[in-house]
Amino acid sequence: MIEGRSVILFDGVCNLCNTSIDFILKRDKNNRFLVGALQSEAGKSLLEKLQITGDYLDSLVLIEGDKAYFRSTGALKIAKHLSGLWPLLYPLIFIPSFFRDPIYDWIGKNRYRWFGKKNTCRLPSPEEKAKFIS
Repeated sequence: MIEGRSVILFDGVCNLCNTSIDFILKRDKNNRFLVGALQSEAGKSLLEKLQITGDYLDSLVLIEGDKAYFRSTGALKIAKHLSGLWPLLYPLIFIPSFFRDPIYDWIGKNRYRWFGKKNTCRLPSPEEKAKFIS
């Protein structure tokens, strides 16, 4: 990993996931996060290094150092570092994940039906290119 930076891997064909990445990039004022699609070669390589199955698409994955965080835990750890009021959500981390994750899973299982899906993974704009892993 790049020193002092965290990586967010997301489902690159999911419209909700892509919108969420746009949201995060706009609020990442300290340039903390790099992002990449779970389906990309770089994303698969990172998952492999962490011994996570290469076809994992169930959740975003936040990688900090040699640790990976999934589902609501990953989302809350991301929110902690965003600008605005989003860090106020972080104390929800103290609610056990077995209470938080079913809501995350419900949205995740319905994301394609509710928000749609692209045929290919997102390509970063020239302005975003420095924020994407390759």
